[in-house]
Amino acid sequence: MTDRFTYDVAVRWSDMDAYGHVNNARFLTLYEEARVALFFTAARAAGLTTFEEGIVISRHEVDYLRPVDYGENVRIELWISQLRAASFTVSYELFDDGVLASRAKSVCVPYKLAEGFPRRLTDAERNFLTPYREA
Repeated sequence: MTDRFTYDVAVRWSDMDAYGHVNNARFLTLYEEARVALFFTAARAAGLTTFEEGIVISRHEVDYLRPVDYGENVRIELWISQLRAASFTVSYELFDDGVLASRAKSVCVPYKLAEGFPRRLTDAERNFLTPYREA
């Protein structure tokens, strides 16, 4: 069974569109907050700081299943659905009041920001990601 990283994110008034729902583009921001919590906060707590050197997104894919309104926090569950030598795919599910409202995927590429080029995952990064890897 795959471990999922779970993160609660506040929906802000500024996330809303003219129809009173979370704007479609803001879903990416909510997903980003959960992703950052895993790759920076949780990774750092585990003694891993190399993700902080850079991760870029090469692709996003989002399915909107139902509108999300302003109110309580949303819960985002994420896991690693693909792990390659120089990239990995993060899959997400966003729940609003316990109901699945969106699914998404992001292809992430470890990147040396200072040098300006992608790099391979380190063994320590792979070990950190493995518990979250989809079986």
